[in-house]
Amino acid sequence: MGTDTLRTDAADDTAGLRREQRGWYFYDWACSVYSTSVVTVFLGPYLTAVAERAADADGYVHPLGVPVRAGSFFAYSVSLSVILAVVVMPVVGGVADRTGRKKPLLAAAAYTGAAATTGMFFLDGDRYLLGGALLVVANAAQSVGMMLYNSYLPQIAPPEERDAVSSRGWAFGYAAGSTVLVANLVLYSAHDSFGLTETAAVRVCLASAGLWWGAFTLVPLRRLRDRHARVERASAAGLRQLTATVRDMRRHPLTLAFLLAYLIYNDGIQTVITQASVYGSQELGLGQSTLIMAVLLVQVLAVAGALAMGRLARTYGAQRTILGSLVAWTLTLAAGYFLPAKAPVFFFVLAGGIGLVLGGSQALSRSLFSHLVPPGKEAEYFSAYELSDRGMSWLGPLLFGMTYQLTGSYRSAIISLVAFFVIGFVLLARVPVRRAIGEAGNPVPGKI
Repeated sequence: MGTDTLRTDAADDTAGLRREQRGWYFYDWACSVYSTSVVTVFLGPYLTAVAERAADADGYVHPLGVPVRAGSFFAYSVSLSVILAVVVMPVVGGVADRTGRKKPLLAAAAYTGAAATTGMFFLDGDRYLLGGALLVVANAAQSVGMMLYNSYLPQIAPPEERDAVSSRGWAFGYAAGSTVLVANLVLYSAHDSFGLTETAAVRVCLASAGLWWGAFTLVPLRRLRDRHARVERASAAGLRQLTATVRDMRRHPLTLAFLLAYLIYNDGIQTVITQASVYGSQELGLGQSTLIMAVLLVQVLAVAGALAMGRLARTYGAQRTILGSLVAWTLTLAAGYFLPAKAPVFFFVLAGGIGLVLGGSQALSRSLFSHLVPPGKEAEYFSAYELSDRGMSWLGPLLFGMTYQLTGSYRSAIISLVAFFVIGFVLLARVPVRRAIGEAGNPVPGKI
């Protein structure tokens, strides 16, 4: 009888984890549309055009009296959003770990980001400052939300399942991005048939991403559950929390070494994602419909790529698979530098290459890091991890924007990002991940 009871309890626990995993996937489904439709496709070229309308005769806008080339305003706004996230995430991560109440914090972050994104409907004329402010709020909110979302992974998946669960989450996100991009393409291409101007169609596409984000966030909020807090009392100020998190991470130098490598190479990945549409429209002279089709191709192939690289990791290990993807990213950027203008076929080929490695490199990085986090400190550690995730990087966009500001060439700006992948590869290759997992106090999987 006792054995039967144990079996029943184990089955209930497994069923409960499966339910949570399915709910967890849906947050990627909810918020990835923001990353795809807003950050990757529409907002970069559109906000750049709005800034150019507000620019002076020399092509500069002057936010807070600072001269900024209009073409760099979007990249600088992305960087500023990360500065805000750096302040907020350690605070939220510390509170989440100490109180165990992640769901209310996830809801607050998600609906703040969704509201800011929906407000982009009002971005018109020369209101570039409004666009920049909404971008900063939405990006920072997404960063906080993704940190909380990622911190659930060690709690809902045992070590041997994390690569697969993480990869499925990314696949859900890219599937959602593909679905909404098809609708965006129809609306944008046939905007006259819907009685909309081109700019109105773009604003509807931007706002719809916020509505989608808010609606589908209800699923994970219903299915995920809060765990018992490891400490009774929640903590205070941001700087103190950030200092405490960094101090604790110094006790796990191999975890910190992986995080440093990740922050560098993922900075390059996220900058490519956020700036690719600007590069395509401004440097290559491609139209908005071509850019939408290219990003749609990325989304479709990223679903297959994420799942395929998850399988490769089971054979070769996550670390080796990620290293292979970084080589592919370097070659892709080099090819992008030489792309001829007004040649959409070559741009589509490049987009296909990006799609095949994009989802897998991010999904495996997330699952690998989850093995390196000391138990009970998931949200704190993922707050540091999230600083460079999903378009929240600051150094890459800053370098991209400064390179363009100094050279006036988007080709120079895009090739400058190769440094992130080369340095990231070298640093990641030097991390002994099996020893790092053991020193973090976690069981070491058979293949890692």
